[in-house]
Amino acid sequence: MNTTPRIPATAIRSTLAAAAAALALCGAPDGVRAAEARPPNIVFILCDDLGINDLACYGRSDHRTPNLDRLAAQGARFTSAYCAQPICSPSRAAILTGKTPARLHLTTFLPGRPDRLSQRLLHPEIRMQVGLEEKMLPRYFKPAGYATAALGKWHVGGKEFGPVEHGFDFAEGGQARTVPSATEGSKGEYELTAAAIRFIEENKDRPFLVYLAHNTPHIPYAALPEQIAKNAKAFEPVYASVIETLDDTVGRLLARLDALKLADNTIVVFTSDNGGLHVPEGPHPRITHNTPFRAGKGYAYEGGLRIPLIVRWPGGVPAGTTIDAPVVNTDWIPTLLDLAGLPAPTGLDGVSFAGVLTGRGPAPQRRLFWHFPHYTNQGSRPHGAVRDGTWTLVEYYDADVCELYDLSADIGEARNVAKDHPDRVAALRAALAAWRVAVGAQTNTPNAAVDEALYRSLYVDVDASRFDPARAGDAEWARMQEWRKGMNSAPPVNPQQKKNRKR
Repeated sequence: MNTTPRIPATAIRSTLAAAAAALALCGAPDGVRAAEARPPNIVFILCDDLGINDLACYGRSDHRTPNLDRLAAQGARFTSAYCAQPICSPSRAAILTGKTPARLHLTTFLPGRPDRLSQRLLHPEIRMQVGLEEKMLPRYFKPAGYATAALGKWHVGGKEFGPVEHGFDFAEGGQARTVPSATEGSKGEYELTAAAIRFIEENKDRPFLVYLAHNTPHIPYAALPEQIAKNAKAFEPVYASVIETLDDTVGRLLARLDALKLADNTIVVFTSDNGGLHVPEGPHPRITHNTPFRAGKGYAYEGGLRIPLIVRWPGGVPAGTTIDAPVVNTDWIPTLLDLAGLPAPTGLDGVSFAGVLTGRGPAPQRRLFWHFPHYTNQGSRPHGAVRDGTWTLVEYYDADVCELYDLSADIGEARNVAKDHPDRVAALRAALAAWRVAVGAQTNTPNAAVDEALYRSLYVDVDASRFDPARAGDAEWARMQEWRKGMNSAPPVNPQQKKNRKR
């Protein structure tokens, strides 16, 4: 645990006075309610592998999430919110910096899956942290007097690259695995929520920013027998129990904001780092499903990229709003600064979507790009993707293959129409290539030691992106269990064979 002393109230008050004066001169940005002497508090709740359909308010009838359903009813619920990368570390780095993972050279989870003989390409050598030269979330808000805390999972750098080194006033990592009890879940959810509440109570007289990064519902997870029994009819009863526990902790935090009379001036964001895990992994034969979307964590298909996103800010965000416009979590720094009436940042890949969030402006109009040059534990291969309006293109780097889908007609990305639209494929592929150059993306190099038979058995004979756990029969589940054993046992590449790899 890393801690720093509480910020002196006199320093906060003087900074707030200066910030309030500046806001009075500049005025609130379009789409944001008039700036007050005290800017809004921010509570940013980030989950780990929570799928787009894992909440009842997103249509998951077998999951109990009354507190999050109420939060959605009191604010805005996004249906096309995207992660910057369909895996944890790079997605979190994008949230915290406002930059695309490809630019940061942090494009997979830390430390990454080792190169295997089953790969046609070798992974690029990513950075093992977000460097301290990158300006993170707290450094944008502290000049306006915010007290800042990072609680829970970090996963964007180890020693000397932690939350405090990156500008947070207070940090507490908590425990990623705990024994379920009457007072705790299996992912330390209650402990982290209690830490967040304490920080809010200690800083209730000043603006605060709380980055609460739960380890829930990342594998492995567990629950009390009686809770599992209560969720026996769910797709995966233990997983449903973990989601119910997460919901309860969110309810506790929201209740405390109400009791402290802070709710009306607090922006609450609830979201996930990437899509839900749809294939068997670790000790769990089944986890969740993202139906009707294809695939899940690790894939740049909709099931891996789409994430739940709920934002509540009474008086600032209209209640009961559903927003279909695409946004990406690289956008959070400019969006939150915009909502708070603070100066717009420069040099970032993200843009503000405060206008569409508050109902007073349009959504940003742009193409969204992804670059994922890695083989993953979930069975995906090096690839990139671009969304352009209702069209999405996926380009595989190890087979020179492009797929094109029209999401307006095929939300499940079941019908590849690339052959029917060669001009569109060429244009989007060229745009993706130009974007990779512009952000300085790392590329792959051939794996001279590849075992083609092993490659075919893991990535061709079984296409894990096509596996639909919600509709799979016993034979399909058995096949995926055998595939999982093969993925886990694929031999590593000899380090001597990687000496001349390209970065």
